[in-house]
Amino acid sequence: MDIEIATIGGYEEVGRQMTAVRAGDDIVIFDMGLNLSKVLIHDNIQTEGMHSLDLIDMGAIPDDRVMSDLEGDVQAIVPTHGHLDHIGAISKLGHRYDAPVVATPFTCELVEEEVDDEQKFGFDNEIIRMDAGETMSIGDSGQVELEFVNVTHSIIQAINPVLHTPEGAVVYGLDKRMDHTPVIGDPIDMDRFREIGREGNGVLCYIEDCTNANKKGRTPSENVAREHLRDTLYSMEDYDGGIVATTFASHIARVTSLVEFAREIGREPILLGRSMEKYSGTAKRMGVDFPSDVDMVGYRRSIDQTLERIMNDGKENFLPVVTGHQGEPRALLTRMARGETPYQLDNGDKVLFSARVIPEPTNEGQRYQSEKLLGMQGARVYSDIHVSGHLCQEGHYEMLDALQPQHIIPAHQDLKGFSGYVDLASNQGYTLGRDIHVTTNGNIIQLV
Repeated sequence: MDIEIATIGGYEEVGRQMTAVRAGDDIVIFDMGLNLSKVLIHDNIQTEGMHSLDLIDMGAIPDDRVMSDLEGDVQAIVPTHGHLDHIGAISKLGHRYDAPVVATPFTCELVEEEVDDEQKFGFDNEIIRMDAGETMSIGDSGQVELEFVNVTHSIIQAINPVLHTPEGAVVYGLDKRMDHTPVIGDPIDMDRFREIGREGNGVLCYIEDCTNANKKGRTPSENVAREHLRDTLYSMEDYDGGIVATTFASHIARVTSLVEFAREIGREPILLGRSMEKYSGTAKRMGVDFPSDVDMVGYRRSIDQTLERIMNDGKENFLPVVTGHQGEPRALLTRMARGETPYQLDNGDKVLFSARVIPEPTNEGQRYQSEKLLGMQGARVYSDIHVSGHLCQEGHYEMLDALQPQHIIPAHQDLKGFSGYVDLASNQGYTLGRDIHVTTNGNIIQLV
């Protein structure tokens, strides 16, 4: 059976992930994402009303024209999890393919919200919910099967999809960390990865997220970030001024920790910002282990009214959890830093960034500016109370040992970011150009 891999997006940058695997006459697309930094550098861009061709020209979504070079039918679009760099282009490109979106329930909910917001294109693809540990047949041949393997990441219900073919398995390894004690959900299923590496024809190809491939050591568990956060907030228990926190709105485990610890130090947590309301509200509706009585406010006028109430009632009684961890220009924390909200920062007030900067120049510049503006208002900034959602080198070593793939394709970085992974794989007996395939967007790699 012919096996081809089309590397469509995310092979020259962090963002706009999209990969297609052809097995015989059947094609499965993994991820269809947005590069948000390409949007944020433009002022007041609203992607919902934009045409896909304009977004492709901006470098914001994948250029999927290479799909016309794959001879077969797309049978499924499979996002690995609900981050925008993996689902943000489905509303723009998904309608081009007569195929269902197959994802875990939380990811499906987020895809549906993206599609509902879309203003330019209609979307009538079926959306199929599939849990980690389940499988489904792909195409009519009966020879290709899709499996979801549970992984841990900085969002709930993340999976690594595996396409089982007669030539071996293709494992799509974006995005994960090796967390055996997660705060929410099940640990990464390393037993299943080891089984896949040793059953049948083994693993034909492993496509791997290289975000932290240049970093030595092991990525810590989310429990480490939780204890760091607990220690930081407990140190502020006697402070009688303002405390503001920000984190990834999609990081439900981190948000729940913030809510819990805010209450433990005697403050009322309030989630502020559209994406905070979106992700936490979705988790709450789905019955995820999320506090049922926390206020969530998403729209600007309501947010400003809430901030006025906080100032009137005494900001020492509250802990707002707000958007803006990357310094996004229109996010709430950035507006606070510019003095554009009713919330007044005073000398000594605490601002906690429970998030690291996404390694991309736009984000780095915006975050730097946000922290400097907060400092100019007198705030004390606590940076990087966080653990990454991506594997460092020892995690990559363990995955290679578990899967023992015949071929490796580094992804989710640029060429510089691939270098640490190429070195690591080379030390395990792989050879660049033979079975390590460093590639760029828009290429097709024929494996069989």
